[in-house]
Amino acid sequence: MKLRNQSIYILLTGLLLGACQYEFPESPVQEPDAGNADFSKYVAVGNSLTAGLMDGALYNRAQQHSFAVILAGQLEAAGGGAFNVPDIDSENGFFSMGPNGPLGRLILTTAPNGSISPAPIGPGEIPAPYTGDKASLNNFGVPGITLGQALTPMTGGPASEQNPAYSPLYARFASAPGQSTIIGDAAAALADGGTFFSFWLGSNDVLGYAIDGASNPNILTSNEDFQARLTAALGTMLQANTAAFGVVLNIPPFNHLPYFNLVPYNAVPLTQSEADQANQAYALYNGGLQQAALGGLITEEERQYRTITFTAGANAFVMEDESLTDLSALGLPPIRQSTAEDKTTLPLAQALGAPSSEHPNGKRGVTFPVEDEFMLIPDEQAEVNAKITSFNEMIAATVDANAERLVLVDAASFIEQVAAGQVNAGGVALNASIIPPNGGFSVDGVHPNGRAHAFLTNLVIDAINAKWEANILKVNPNAYVGNDLPR
Repeated sequence: MKLRNQSIYILLTGLLLGACQYEFPESPVQEPDAGNADFSKYVAVGNSLTAGLMDGALYNRAQQHSFAVILAGQLEAAGGGAFNVPDIDSENGFFSMGPNGPLGRLILTTAPNGSISPAPIGPGEIPAPYTGDKASLNNFGVPGITLGQALTPMTGGPASEQNPAYSPLYARFASAPGQSTIIGDAAAALADGGTFFSFWLGSNDVLGYAIDGASNPNILTSNEDFQARLTAALGTMLQANTAAFGVVLNIPPFNHLPYFNLVPYNAVPLTQSEADQANQAYALYNGGLQQAALGGLITEEERQYRTITFTAGANAFVMEDESLTDLSALGLPPIRQSTAEDKTTLPLAQALGAPSSEHPNGKRGVTFPVEDEFMLIPDEQAEVNAKITSFNEMIAATVDANAERLVLVDAASFIEQVAAGQVNAGGVALNASIIPPNGGFSVDGVHPNGRAHAFLTNLVIDAINAKWEANILKVNPNAYVGNDLPR
């Protein structure tokens, strides 16, 4: 999964200030058992979820709390071997460039007025080349990659504007930057004595499109390309060692991510004077809509939907909507005010009410509309949901076609259960928020935190135990750190 490197600000309320560690009920002593599987060498391939990116950065604690690392620790008790990761060797990681250099991961901070907001922890470090033994690596998780990037050597280089596939987080540990591929490296590790693997790719083939407000269709993978790339990538892993078994995880839904839910649709506060001034500015536009409706160019329902009216207090903001009837011949832009059915992206928290290069004296969402890249309108949400459903059907069918060696882990259903409040450990819930101690998403609003990764690990273990009659012991999710309390 991918988060754009940029500063963000959002007001959070209802923060639960409590301990992040809980007692876990003691279980009877059980003997780990590999069952019909062999875990002596486990290889993981995937994106940020496998790499352990959290809080907008790859850093030491996050990397060691990925589901892949936690799972490897449990497999070790059932005959598993060492699990080597390309250590990032950074306490704070890299979130973005600041005025004085690189900034580290996001944390929750408390402003003097008591508001809680994500902000960089302070100085960070630009990812450096991995200096360990690349030939002994087990974790081939690379943040931000699509299936296509996992299959092309260009992901490892060259680093240039002409190479959009390039990922410095792969180049830093690629076996041969610019020549090797992520799948190729993972398959080589599996061929070299590997016995078991996890495969979790595909999220970024649709999530990157959603995060950018569905504004760039060029980055949305087609169904045909997804199927071909899935077949090639998973087929390469299966062929690397024909005796190896594996787990395949599907794509979680996007709509429960805090990234799309933290900025309310009515986030524009106005005084009566400001509202009156804004209404006057849109009087001509509203009058044009009236004429368009009288002329039969739009329905009365659309006229009302598009009419812009501000009042004193909290207001919906003005936004672009390309699905509206084209009235450009009348000089009327495709704009309306936001509704509860729209989804915002987290960068809007900083951009709302701010000027832009085109409107240096304006106020985004009031005097000029919020741009497409900040929003997901209902049609776009339906498009993203349909794409995830299609991709997950392809993943399930591919796993079914190799059912003797693979098992599907339904991460999508798991996230739905989290959002519905149906997931807990020892009575302590996991929810779809960034608020500690129960929030399951890290501060970037996209990636799970360490505690959620522990729950995901248990989901994988359940699938392994059921498929291969094993007895891999589960972990205590409450022993893993969620989000840090605000500073």
